[in-house]
Amino acid sequence: MRLFHVSEESNIDIFNPRSPDRDDLDKSVGLVWAIDEKRLPNFLTPRDCPRVTYHIGEHTSALDKEIFFSSSETQHVVIIENKWFKTMSNTRLFLYEFNPEEFELQDSIAGYYISKASQIPIAKHTIHDLFGALFERNVELRVVTNLWDISDRIKESTLNWSMCRMGHAQPRI
Repeated sequence: MRLFHVSEESNIDIFNPRSPDRDDLDKSVGLVWAIDEKRLPNFLTPRDCPRVTYHIGEHTSALDKEIFFSSSETQHVVIIENKWFKTMSNTRLFLYEFNPEEFELQDSIAGYYISKASQIPIAKHTIHDLFGALFERNVELRVVTNLWDISDRIKESTLNWSMCRMGHAQPRI
């Protein structure tokens, strides 16, 4: 298993635990967050880019596969708003890879792993072409005007999904 932290910052030497922002987690315990390789495409966008992402899970119905995927070869979709296309074209990301031994699974659907200890990356990978990085991973990229309609539909599906940075999305139509 490979674990990563994705950043637009190129010079992080050590990741120190930080208090989580999420209300469902103990804010008194600092954490270092990582994402597994399977869900890495959910983060191959600019940090503040709102996005709807989903992939096939063990409980995904045949009907949802037919409705939400354009090809039977695709198992992962990332949807962004068209106003982020240019920013995404001009963004460079850094993948900091961690030794997974000190991490524990926090969310199996999202692929989140956490460590309570400081972490020094074992490698750093640079991604200059975010679109190319998604396509290399056989991820379908969709570009839409507004994310809210598809977001609502995905939440009602049997897919495994993640909605990121939706506070930056265009207002509901």
